[in-house]
Amino acid sequence: MTDLSLREFATLVRANIARVIVGKSETIDLLLVALLCGGHALIEDVPGVGKTMLARALAISLGLTFRRLQCTPDLMPNDVIGVSVYHPRDASFVFQPGPIFTNILLADEINRATPRTQSALLEAMGEGQVTVDGTTYALQRPFLVLATQNPVEFEGTFPLPEAQLDRFFVEVAPGYPSPEEEAEMLRMLAGEHPIETLKPVVDGQQIPALQRAIWSVHVDDAVRDYIIRLAHATRAHPDLALGASPRATLALFRASQALAALRGRDYVLPDDVKYLVRPVWRHRLLARPESALRGRTAAAALDAVLAEVDVGIGQI
Repeated sequence: MTDLSLREFATLVRANIARVIVGKSETIDLLLVALLCGGHALIEDVPGVGKTMLARALAISLGLTFRRLQCTPDLMPNDVIGVSVYHPRDASFVFQPGPIFTNILLADEINRATPRTQSALLEAMGEGQVTVDGTTYALQRPFLVLATQNPVEFEGTFPLPEAQLDRFFVEVAPGYPSPEEEAEMLRMLAGEHPIETLKPVVDGQQIPALQRAIWSVHVDDAVRDYIIRLAHATRAHPDLALGASPRATLALFRASQALAALRGRDYVLPDDVKYLVRPVWRHRLLARPESALRGRTAAAALDAVLAEVDVGIGQI
């Protein structure tokens, strides 16, 4: 693993996950980008498209620990991060870690958890640590939260606030498979489910070193300027009440470096930025209420910004 390039790393992981998940290479790439940037991913799609299976296949392929947390309205913060339990024999409290102490955490249907429980994830996602009874505990490295939510079901849910949405590095939507992909899926599932025989193909403990490697990917000043102009254009767009934050700008910059490395380059192209703008920024923007009433969405405003802002490729 130590001799693998980032491109070889991605090729091995993609091929292994493809034994379980058919035709989702773009989604897999975005999850790898989030992982290599130390970020987290929000998977928003209808039930039954393989969100949980994708998370399991990724964890197994990387040889990392995996925990699944089913979010419900009665889930408490201590159910996520852990609790201190009193031991009478020793007359002391002993911390019992919660499911968040893992490498990859699947927070299934995160919008079914109450805001109080959702906020318990904020410190962990932002700082890689949790604090219980005044004591801070570091989480495992690498650490990736994959949170899912159903976009068509709203009863009994608590929409994620903008502050928490901004914590997610990318938003992905696997979508339905094509007829050909669904036929291949049925063929693969004719016998034992392939997830049962899936094996690790890379050493996930080397990921921190790979994360540092993407810092050296070159970003031309003109590409940096392009990212900044895109961010400022969202903040000035008349249909948007909330544009891209500085955290969003940094996320797009770092994601572009990771994607370039996964594609075997040591430099970022404007096309890398364009490819990543939607999954990195779409969930962070908020349409004005009056614009939403007219059917103007944040996604449509972002598309307009992409069309209007000049790349300035002549300067690169």
